[in-house]
Amino acid sequence: MDILGKARSLESTLTRTVDRAARQWSRSGPRGPLEVLHGVLAAVRERVEPAGRGKHVFPFNRIKLSVVADSRDTRARFSGVLDGDPPLRQRLLTMLSDAGCEVPGLHVRTVFVAAPDPAWAAPEFHVEFGRGSPAEPPETERVSAPEVRLTIAQGSAEKPAYALALERINLGRCAEVRDSRNRLIRTNHVVFKDGDPVNHSVSRRHAHIEYSGGTGDYRLVDDRSAHGTTIVRSGQTIVVPAGARGVRLRSGDDVILGEARVRVKIAETE
Repeated sequence: MDILGKARSLESTLTRTVDRAARQWSRSGPRGPLEVLHGVLAAVRERVEPAGRGKHVFPFNRIKLSVVADSRDTRARFSGVLDGDPPLRQRLLTMLSDAGCEVPGLHVRTVFVAAPDPAWAAPEFHVEFGRGSPAEPPETERVSAPEVRLTIAQGSAEKPAYALALERINLGRCAEVRDSRNRLIRTNHVVFKDGDPVNHSVSRRHAHIEYSGGTGDYRLVDDRSAHGTTIVRSGQTIVVPAGARGVRLRSGDDVILGEARVRVKIAETE
């Protein structure tokens, strides 16, 4: 093995050691910025593919990193590591170059979210990969969804209140919705429990709240529920048509799911 090969082997061994230590540390609590950084590097390294004759390729030039950071202090801690010297993009380029992959047009984007998506493999971060033409401008930065607080006013749920900042928030009865073959088809974020008479009027796939980064609005959409969805706003009732584009939500609205009621408070954006 040549000197360069030995160096790469040593770096790989050190990285795996750090990753193992990070995983062991994370069992006692959430991973911090440095552990997340090494987790991101490992996730990208896993996408390097052999190209024959000892060569390797990285088939993407767009990377989007989503990091859970629910406060300014947490965002500042992560930014200090991810934007430090060297910044994340340069770390990735160096790692890919050491693996024999040159990606000069690599675009790396980091966004902060208040809570993880249930589909994420890790609770602290998620890495998405994509590819675009070198002449194609990078994906427009989407505005992070502001936090919306959903308080159960009538009926019973797994929690009395939910604070979420997701682009889609599912509301329904039971945490997981499965088909006749026991395949998971939906996960609810606001979970109404079985057994409460009021909750019987809440469908398993009742409704969802969708955030539009273009307009900065949350919209309530009825997912063809059995007992319908309405909004009570300043004493007026607004029907949410099933399967339609939905109705824009405002802070202070009450969402009526069958006979259950959820109070909405949307955080003001800075």
